[in-house]
Amino acid sequence: MDPKRLYKARGHRMVCGVCGGIAEYFGVDPTIVRLAFVLLCFGWGSGLLAYIVAALIMPEPPYDPNDVRP
Repeated sequence: MDPKRLYKARGHRMVCGVCGGIAEYFGVDPTIVRLAFVLLCFGWGSGLLAYIVAALIMPEPPYDPNDVRP
C-alpha cells in the first residue's frame, strides 16, 4: 500500500493549488479549507504566511497522462 502524499491540487486550483491539495488529502471540500485560510488571514495574519510557505514547499503532483483536466 502506497503512503498518502500531500501534493498541490491539479483540478481544484485557484492560485497555487495549496488549499485544493490540502482538501484532497483530508477528503473535504476545498471551499472549507479556503475559508479557513481567509479566516486565519484576517484573524491573526498567519494564514497568508502559512499559504506562502506551503506554496513553496508542497510539490506538484506527478504527471499522469490519463488526467485530461485543463
